Amino acid sequence: MSTSPIRLRDVALAAGTSTKTASRVINGDARVAVDTRKRVQEAVDSLGYQVDLMARSLRKGVDDTVGIVVPTIGDPFFAKAIEEIEQMALPRGINILVASNSRDPHLERKVVDGLLARRVAGLIVTPFSTDYSFLERVSTPVVFLDRHPEGINVGAVIVDDEGSAHRIVMHLASFGHRRIALLTDGLTVKTSRLRREGYLRAMGELGFPVEVELQATGCVDAAQAEACTNHMLDLPVPPTAIFSARSETSLGVVRALHLRGRTDIAFVSFGDFATADVLNPAVTVIDHDPRVLARKAMEMLSERLDGTPASADDFVIPVELIARGSGELPALRAAS
Repeated sequence: MSTSPIRLRDVALAAGTSTKTASRVINGDARVAVDTRKRVQEAVDSLGYQVDLMARSLRKGVDDTVGIVVPTIGDPFFAKAIEEIEQMALPRGINILVASNSRDPHLERKVVDGLLARRVAGLIVTPFSTDYSFLERVSTPVVFLDRHPEGINVGAVIVDDEGSAHRIVMHLASFGHRRIALLTDGLTVKTSRLRREGYLRAMGELGFPVEVELQATGCVDAAQAEACTNHMLDLPVPPTAIFSARSETSLGVVRALHLRGRTDIAFVSFGDFATADVLNPAVTVIDHDPRVLARKAMEMLSERLDGTPASADDFVIPVELIARGSGELPALRAAS
């Protein structure tokens, strides 16, 4: 077994390319020709080359670690996003460090400051409600995921929350529904506010009454969503359709509807979840795929690590309404 260390220039020589191009391939740069990338990877495998992470960190003055901050790690949406980022990062020799702000604006700043103090190479952040203007004085690249931060004019990787919520209400109305209930997270969360705005805009355009008793805007988890759904089902005139603005909230709605035997009530979820397509009826969803958002966020962070400046423009991921049955129940059947 050879004791001589394999260097990047050895890989480049074996692949018939420059050390700069070999470095770009090893660091996951997509802007390299397929056949060149293949040659470099074959050279890496045959020579047994390994990136010296400690030397790279000392050379750069930062760690080869990306920090990820989400409101809660237990939320299925963010768990899938973290998994996708990790799958993209590790083959590139980048480690990830995950932290939760626990939906606490006082803790949120401390968590981000703690990661910056560790000299992470970059951050992917889903903000909760703190003022992020302090990042204007920070050189570390940051990409915001799923929602905009307060206090700083930068873009984010998002979906059209307001427009998609409007689309859901219009979809339910097309099947004859007027008493459409809304369940969402607290309105301190920007995505919740936008989705409620889309709901209200659609209801107003349709001329439908907006009733306070049909809006539950503090469902932070599945248990609270289940309780709120049960309360609505006990109303003298319950809703004929329910719009859940978050996949975790949807788990509570589904549980309540099935336990009460009210699967005749139309239901649409903003965000898919594991059993949505096997229930009876299968759940109609806006396919708000966290993996797609996370993949784009990691791509953007990689570009910024390579020197591309941050942009104030959003990257809006298109979403699809997947009609599976629960959102297509007619109002007459749902009210029976």
